Amino acid sequence: MSGSFMGDGFPGRKGGPGEGWAGNAIWEAMEQLRGQFEQKVGTRVGRGDVRAAVLALLLEQPMHGYQIIHEIEERSNGAWKPSPGSVYPALQLLADEGFITAEEANGRKTYALTDEGRAVADAAAETSAPWEAPGARDSGRATALPKAGIGLAQAAAQVGRSGSPEQVDKAVAVLDEARRQLYSILAQD
Repeated sequence: MSGSFMGDGFPGRKGGPGEGWAGNAIWEAMEQLRGQFEQKVGTRVGRGDVRAAVLALLLEQPMHGYQIIHEIEERSNGAWKPSPGSVYPALQLLADEGFITAEEANGRKTYALTDEGRAVADAAAETSAPWEAPGARDSGRATALPKAGIGLAQAAAQVGRSGSPEQVDKAVAVLDEARRQLYSILAQD
């Protein structure tokens, strides 16, 4: 076979166990690890939760859309940052239901609860806010390690996809050492 693609799918590398396969194996392992972390971290929250979060925040004070997004992110310690594509439709639905009003000032819409919306928000306030609910990622510990793992997986996958054989070998050594150090942390009193 002549040319640029051989064995492991990397340009200019010879394929075979121990020759370029390490990069492919790293890439596959790290993609699998990233997938496992993403399942455990879980970044999607139901639409009803966005609605409940908006009502809870507007119960405190009127806010504009991006302020709502920022407050949710901050209160969940960065674990949940709803997109504008989920917050603004929720705001529109609440306005259509007569629970909020929007007042435009300085080019921004500020949303506030109506009397009916305040009654609904007050009733919902007896339960925990979506960012405080059991299973919601309410501490940095619950998200910091998986996020760091995802970042590591992405970096390793990038080395596996575009690194030279020497760079892949160095990445394998770094990952092996990181694994040993992580287990060492658990072994400490």
